[in-house]
Amino acid sequence: MPSLAEVRPRQYNKIKMNRKIIFAPNNFYHIFSRGTEKRDIFLCDKDYERFIILLYLCNSKNPVSVRDHFRRGRTSAEILQTDRGKTLVDLGAYCLMPNHFHLLLREKIDNGITLFMKKLNTAYAMYFNVKNERDGNLFQGKFGAHHLDDNNYLKYIFAYIHLNPIKLIEPNWKEKGIKNFDRAKSFLESYFWSSYRNYITKGSNPILNMVEFPEYFESSREFKDFIDFWLNFQEK
Repeated sequence: MPSLAEVRPRQYNKIKMNRKIIFAPNNFYHIFSRGTEKRDIFLCDKDYERFIILLYLCNSKNPVSVRDHFRRGRTSAEILQTDRGKTLVDLGAYCLMPNHFHLLLREKIDNGITLFMKKLNTAYAMYFNVKNERDGNLFQGKFGAHHLDDNNYLKYIFAYIHLNPIKLIEPNWKEKGIKNFDRAKSFLESYFWSSYRNYITKGSNPILNMVEFPEYFESSREFKDFIDFWLNFQEK
């Protein structure tokens, strides 16, 4: 296993929302966005489910109309099987947290990520504001982005994104280490709002397009070992 210095980019010590990045087709990016004033943007399971549906529907050149799908009586599972036409990006991994989210994207067409994120954040903010009878911005400024232009950085981000939920049960795990490793692993495996379980089971997910990303993990066992390596890591 490579050393920490070889695989972990320094900029991930402190994630910043400002960015000066030019997106280009066939390139990989870590995309993230959080609620304004760090407020929670997911308040219940229904909110997470709506966002996941939007991850699927907004990844299209076609207009988004979630309401029309529900008016026709379609379930979430049925919506995720509808023909959305040509897509804007490839999604390789995701994790939704109470006040922010992380995505691993590959841009497919010029301006694909920008258009996808505009559709996604706008559609979800409209849903959230109507549901909670609020006005104003839901997200804090522009979405953040890091260009993953190094193979080691790109591989590392699979761990960075999928380990985010550990903060919910052990907020200081990176600084102080994991207190209960088995509990942490069990929590990750039961966390419903990320793509982690798709990687440990090699299960299909209509939102993801894993084939467009490097095949770093030939088996679920290799992926689990990779996650365990970073889960055991403690910042000095």
